[in-house]
Order: sequence, then C-alpha cells, then structure tokens
Amino acid sequence: MRADRLVAVLLLMQARGRVTAAEVATELEVSVATARRDLEALSTAGIPVYPQPGRGGGWSLLGGARTDLTGLSAPEARALFALLGPAASPGSAPEVRSALRKLTRALPAVFREEAAAAAGSVVVDAAAWGARDDDRPPLVELLQGAVVARRRVRLHYAGRTREPTERLVDPWGLVDKDGRWYLVAGTDAGQRTFRVDRVLDAEVTGLAAARPEGFALERAWERVVDEVEARRGRLTATLVADARSVPVLRAQFGRHCDAGPPGPDGRCEVRVGAPTALDVARTLAGWGAAVAVLGPPEVRAELARIGAELASAHR
Repeated sequence: MRADRLVAVLLLMQARGRVTAAEVATELEVSVATARRDLEALSTAGIPVYPQPGRGGGWSLLGGARTDLTGLSAPEARALFALLGPAASPGSAPEVRSALRKLTRALPAVFREEAAAAAGSVVVDAAAWGARDDDRPPLVELLQGAVVARRRVRLHYAGRTREPTERLVDPWGLVDKDGRWYLVAGTDAGQRTFRVDRVLDAEVTGLAAARPEGFALERAWERVVDEVEARRGRLTATLVADARSVPVLRAQFGRHCDAGPPGPDGRCEVRVGAPTALDVARTLAGWGAAVAVLGPPEVRAELARIGAELASAHR
C-alpha cells in the first residue's frame, strides 16, 4: 500500500540524508519509476524533499539526516498526514495505521492535533455510485484545508434539480467514493452531504466551524451510504468464480461482494450487489465464462441479452 511506502521513504531519507530513486527502489523492493513517483508525491504535498541533479545527487530532506520529525513545520506536517491519512483508514492494513501512529508521536506536541485532523479529513470508499469520475475537483484542497483548520465555508452549490444556492456550512470531512468526491458538513438543518463537483465556488471564512464531540468521519459516511442505498434498493446476485478472481470482483463491487470458502476445485460461491440487474450484468459481462451466474433470473436474462448484442455486433 502506498501509505506505508511513503512513510518508509521519509524515514529512509531521515536516516541517510540523501537517497537516489534507485536506492529507494532497492530498499523497498519496488520499481525505480514507483520510487520516483513516491519521492515526487512527498515533494508535491509540501514535505521538504528536494531533488539534487548531477553526480552525487539524489533526493534530500531539507536540513539533512534527522532521527525524528521535529524539523517539520506545521504546514509540512499537515501536508504529510493529509497525504497519508486516506490510505491509513480503518479498513487498511494494521501496519499502515501503526506507522501513522508512530509518525504522530514523533511530531512536536504542538503539531499533533493538527496532523491528526489532517489524517482524518478524508475517507476513501471504493464502491462506486454510478459512473466513475477520474477528474479530481479543484476545490478538494481548499475544502480539506477548511476541514483541518475548522473554518466555516460559504458554498455556492448547484443541486441536481434546483437553482444554485448559497450555503454556510461547517466542513467535517471529505469522501473519495471511487473518484467522485463528497463533502460531509454540518448545516442549520443538520448533517448534509454535498457533491464537490456541484460546488460552483467556495470561500473559507474566518468563522470557527462547529463539530459534534466524538465525530468520526468513517462512521458518519457509513450512515450516509446506508441511507442512500436503502432508498435506491439493491439487487443481490449469486455466482460461482475461481477464488483467484475474488479480489478483482471485490474491487469492482466494493463492500457489496461477499465470497464463501473455496471448494476442492478452487472455485467459490460469491454474492455481489448493485442497484439493478442491468448494473450487475454490465459489470459481470466482461468476465465471459469465467463466472457462472446462478441467479436471480433477471441477471441471467440481462447477461444473455448483452451477449447476443455483442455477438450480433461483432459477428
């Protein structure tokens, strides 16, 4: 996972003072291209990591080798934890969360609260609602800064069917749901969720934002998902697939994929869910004969229809 690599890269640089992408690649057992992207990601996020060209060059941590993170400024610490936080969410590997906790303890006490706020400001949810959106809205960084600083935001928001309105909200966190971004915020009417791509403009005010005591973005988002999916309804299909295919199916269906133990033939029964039979069929059509759908009949019918259309179009 990228979060633990970024932590490892930073600690490696603190130990050695200067490293090359090739050295990082060898140490972490990744490609040189991956190592270079990780180094660039740290630099882009505002961490004091700089390339030095020429013979004897490489990547250096400003200030030379250090044994802790006390050399980071508040903005640098916030940038680091905002970068690592989403990948170290509750669903990630224990080692990643442990590394983030150790990093937090290594910070000066005055920075810890802000760094922890940055790490908890974004949740990543891999299960999509509709089409994936790969374009990161330009307002994400501004809104995340408001979440961490706990400042109220004035939004000009265009709802799906309404005229644009102005809202003054308390930003509580951001969610990346398979490429589509949402802002979870407090309003005069209670908690609300805003699609960031529908925010026409946003202004961070000097007003302090209120946040419920004990608020956890992950739990708040779980409730949002449960409410939305209860309204949308959900169809569950049962299929049989090779156990090696299960990780890919989980990536496609997110939390709506539940696999049983593999049998003697290496295949297992899998239950997947989506709003409609057509949604399930469209996702499974690319698997061809690699999966066998046992039911319900409407999913099998949609698959047969899609197969006939493909055969006719490409005969």
